[in-house]
Amino acid sequence: MKFIPKTLDFEKSPYTGLTRESWLEAGAYMLEGIFRNIKAFEQPVVMPRKETRITYPHLQDPPEAQKIQRSAEVFEGLARSFFIAAPMISSLPTLEICGYSMAQYYKSHVLRVCTRGDELYVGTYEDQQAVAGGLDPFRTFQQTVETCALVICLWVCREQIWDTYTRQEKDTIAAFLESYAHAGTVPQNWRLFNMLDMAFLYMEGYPIQKDVMRDHAQAILNYYVGDGWYRDGHSFDYYSCWAFNVYAPIWNLWYGYENEPWLAQRFEEQSNALMETYGDFFDRDGWTNMWGRSNIYRNAAASAFEGNLLLKNSAADPGRARRIASGSLMQFLGREDFLYQGVPALGFYGQFSPLVQGYSCAESPFWLGKAFLCLHLPAEHPFWTARENNGTWERLGEGEVKVTALDGPALCFSNHEKSGETILRTGKVVKHPGDLHGMWNYSKLCYNTKYPWESSPAPEVEAQQYVLRDITTGGLSRANVTFWQGQRDGVLYRRQFFNYNLETECHWLQAVNLADMPVPWGILRVDKLKLHRCPAGLTLGAYGFPDNGTCITEKTLGEAKSVILKGRDAVGCEKQLAMTIYDGWKELKLIHSTGTNPDSAKSIIVYGETERKKQYGYEPYILISQVITKESHEDFSEEELFPLESVEYTDPEGCGGYGPVILRLKDGSVRHVEFEGLEGKMML
Repeated sequence: MKFIPKTLDFEKSPYTGLTRESWLEAGAYMLEGIFRNIKAFEQPVVMPRKETRITYPHLQDPPEAQKIQRSAEVFEGLARSFFIAAPMISSLPTLEICGYSMAQYYKSHVLRVCTRGDELYVGTYEDQQAVAGGLDPFRTFQQTVETCALVICLWVCREQIWDTYTRQEKDTIAAFLESYAHAGTVPQNWRLFNMLDMAFLYMEGYPIQKDVMRDHAQAILNYYVGDGWYRDGHSFDYYSCWAFNVYAPIWNLWYGYENEPWLAQRFEEQSNALMETYGDFFDRDGWTNMWGRSNIYRNAAASAFEGNLLLKNSAADPGRARRIASGSLMQFLGREDFLYQGVPALGFYGQFSPLVQGYSCAESPFWLGKAFLCLHLPAEHPFWTARENNGTWERLGEGEVKVTALDGPALCFSNHEKSGETILRTGKVVKHPGDLHGMWNYSKLCYNTKYPWESSPAPEVEAQQYVLRDITTGGLSRANVTFWQGQRDGVLYRRQFFNYNLETECHWLQAVNLADMPVPWGILRVDKLKLHRCPAGLTLGAYGFPDNGTCITEKTLGEAKSVILKGRDAVGCEKQLAMTIYDGWKELKLIHSTGTNPDSAKSIIVYGETERKKQYGYEPYILISQVITKESHEDFSEEELFPLESVEYTDPEGCGGYGPVILRLKDGSVRHVEFEGLEGKMML
């Protein structure tokens, strides 16, 4: 059953109606779903598991590996559900859920997982190494992640739990934490877990290795690329927001401001830089885009606002922050398919295996509990007292599109007044040629807040991705590497390579230069093929469209063709999508699919198809297409479906092989697309 808030105040919260009391109701709703599955006080937070092939514990692994995984699952369930429970306990100390005192349950179970000899003991880092055979001194374990959640939650409800332990019990927990705090970690956002473990111990008077702390902190600082974003490994995704920009502010409070003021100042400045544009990453309804890995964490993306509001000199707009946090909360909790047996499904909305990673378990989605850290802010905090506002969306003129392009993290997001959608275009992507999952998460041409990404409906077709088919061999290639050039004169330039592989000397042969620009309802593309010795077929899909009874129509204007879909998503909201093809494309087709769309069991993908038949030869290089969407069935106008008045090629044969491509639009605007000179400006 979906969450329906009982307390609403549309004077203070004109967009969502949600207040602090509404959030407390939402927290109780989440905890009730969890504790319905716990039949006795002594039982851990181990939840029903619908999926057993991808997620851990991996049943096919050796017994010693499964032993580590099972203890990790116990700890993950406890620590991540504590993200929800801790601020609830702090706000409502006597809270009972399903007959259990929340304060007593978490006090007991936190101590148990840290106590050697207890049935629920999850083991120190050294214990895990011993179980694993001790062969790899640099091996890392999931437990390190959860120790960080544990210390944050002990801090949030300090008075109700941590302060009630005896000195001996605190020492037991501290010894457990110290094991992971100074042990091996992963060289990306994981360093923050160690930093917060050490910072918590420091606050409580336990000794730490300050040189190790400083080493981790300087490394985190050097992952920074600008505009508030950090490179996580070689990728950019929400870990920059729900890890770097939540944990670093907390570290400032616990340790940095006092002991490392220069580093703390940098982390504060960088969080404030994120606040300058991050609100526009969400759409008019405050919805989170499905992008990057760990999408099962959902509205945790909004927790960066709460992290910023913890700083001494916060730049976040509290009314906008609450509007987005509440909008994103209801994006998920407001759906009937969000829960499986009371707990968040392993998907974006309902169960959706294509986005699930092997490092997740049934309890992993509780990471979204970070969004509930806003309840740590007292009732008189501006986050709760300010009137909701919608920032950019209140200032956009009729039909206006606001575009934000950030070169550091290679992110371009556009806010479309017409549809209320936010469309994200990304770059600096490197994935293995066989990593379909990674390409879905990172290599889509566009990510739309109202059209979550679709996995492969067929080998030769992808939604919002090119697929290249070698006509000679029949082999298929997808774009697994994306270079970023940035925006110039309203056009975003990128390059995607097909089957890019450094292990072969031909890794750079097949590519497409991307040039795309926003239109009021979507994105217009003017891309250029960059192929070598390859008679090839090519497809390009629109967004996946939920198929719950779809009306399909076709329209033509001259040589241009459009296919329009009208239907509804899984919760009954009206949807409409149109894909139009111009030069370079031969035809538009449809493919029906099942199980590849996170919003709906069935879906339809409109896609363009073309061929380049010669091994060498001066033939059309330019591919022009458009995808537009709206959340109603009101017809698109002819000008919206077919926005181009004319296309002018400046090369003699009109193939777009060189020289500018000049687009004259029916709204009177003119766009110049020019690929020459991009080679020296590509960034990865």
